Amino acid sequence: MQVDSAAPELVTEDFVAMMDASSMCVLIHDAGTKNILWANRAACDMLEFTVAEMRPLKANHMSSSAQQYDRVLGRAWLQDAVELGSSRIEWHYRSRSGRIIPTDAIAVRVELAQGPAVMVQFRDIAREQEVERELRLTTSYVDALARHTSTVAFMLDEVGAVRFATDTALGYIGLTGDDDPPAGHPLTTYGRLRRGGLPVSWEDTAAGAAPVGPVQLELLGDGASAIWLEGSIERLRVQEVDAYLMILHDVSERVRGEARRELELRHENYLARYNAMGDMAMAIAHELGQPLAAAGNFIAGIRGRASSLAQAGELPQRFADQVAYGLDSAARQIDRATGIVSALRSFVGHLEQVEQVVDLNEVVRECLYFIRLRAAASDVDLQVELGDAPVLVRCEQVLTGQVVMNLCFNAIDEMTACDRDVRRIEVTVRTTDGMGVVTVDDHGRGFVRDPFAESFTSKEAGSGIGLALSHRIITRQHGSIWAEHRDAGGSRFGFALPLAEEPGT
Repeated sequence: MQVDSAAPELVTEDFVAMMDASSMCVLIHDAGTKNILWANRAACDMLEFTVAEMRPLKANHMSSSAQQYDRVLGRAWLQDAVELGSSRIEWHYRSRSGRIIPTDAIAVRVELAQGPAVMVQFRDIAREQEVERELRLTTSYVDALARHTSTVAFMLDEVGAVRFATDTALGYIGLTGDDDPPAGHPLTTYGRLRRGGLPVSWEDTAAGAAPVGPVQLELLGDGASAIWLEGSIERLRVQEVDAYLMILHDVSERVRGEARRELELRHENYLARYNAMGDMAMAIAHELGQPLAAAGNFIAGIRGRASSLAQAGELPQRFADQVAYGLDSAARQIDRATGIVSALRSFVGHLEQVEQVVDLNEVVRECLYFIRLRAAASDVDLQVELGDAPVLVRCEQVLTGQVVMNLCFNAIDEMTACDRDVRRIEVTVRTTDGMGVVTVDDHGRGFVRDPFAESFTSKEAGSGIGLALSHRIITRQHGSIWAEHRDAGGSRFGFALPLAEEPGT
């Protein structure tokens, strides 16, 4: 680096002028005696002394009278600078008017022409200490608020991670007041964000805070029911970065109440359909009696006519036998239809006591013809395991058979939506704890909600009557009906009816 020889040299007065222009207070002490040799203008203004007035003063004249600012300690601090080159300390000076001035002071050894000296640079930190105290107090207030308020509040960063939460909020996400939210874990780790009951992403939620928007948080608790929180999310600007304040309150009871009311409405709709079905069933049962009887008479007439023609040689006997077989099968189905109509009329009426004792094995056997037809059409394997001994229960045989077919038909319909290699249902009859039990197992997709707790169907073409009517038939016969998930996948539907007598008696 070249130095311009024509540039003017700085003289002592120039350095004094620069020190006087500095806002940093400067005192020059003799390295040996520690007496004040000089002070700049900032130091004189702060301490309210001139340089001439300072020179005879000792440390006790311009320092706090507190023990930690004793003259001996002050001299030791300056001596450390002499020996070590520099030393730093928080020192409290006292002005002429008695004002105590906390300072951050640095003592540095300097070599002057007349010998070593100690230059002390210090600044007033009273305002900084006041700000620090206010910050500590504010932190204490915030901490107390977080611990003792019942408000559910989350502070989130721009990616939705929890950075602060009240103790109440921490409790909702499974943490205690002594836990810190895991750094970087988004709020969606603990629950699902929703708006208007519909799932939304964090990005959509943040975009809706303009600057304030509605928000819902669904938390899955230890129990079966979820916890619902609802409130607002507000966008804040913190150190040039977006942050989000979420204030929520618990609305779980309201949401569950709305779900109960919706379920009650569905039950009311079901009852309306059920009552309408009852009226319709009574009308149909009344009107079908005569056509069914007439159909039976026609079949009997055709059977007699075919027999006469066969005896007269006008109809081949082989053909007559085939006609007789078909007519007998049709007659049996008409008898079955007549039985169903009669049973339905009794059921829709006031069926309170069931005196009929039947074997559940026989009930299932009578249904197998129709179940196999449905299973074959859907390419579903049917496996049946009946009880080794009669399973005698007190029930209405035809209606109970309708329940068996309804459960089997539902299982077959479920299997049609699955791969061919799992299309299999198992029907089992057994006795358990004084009850006759029929179960129907499938290997399908299972179910989300208890189908017997809701009065509607998930089938596109269903009316919701099937399972509801099955439930009504079984419970009116003092039994129980249920649905459960299988450990191996799929569902198990079943019902149980009290045994009419102990097996083997």
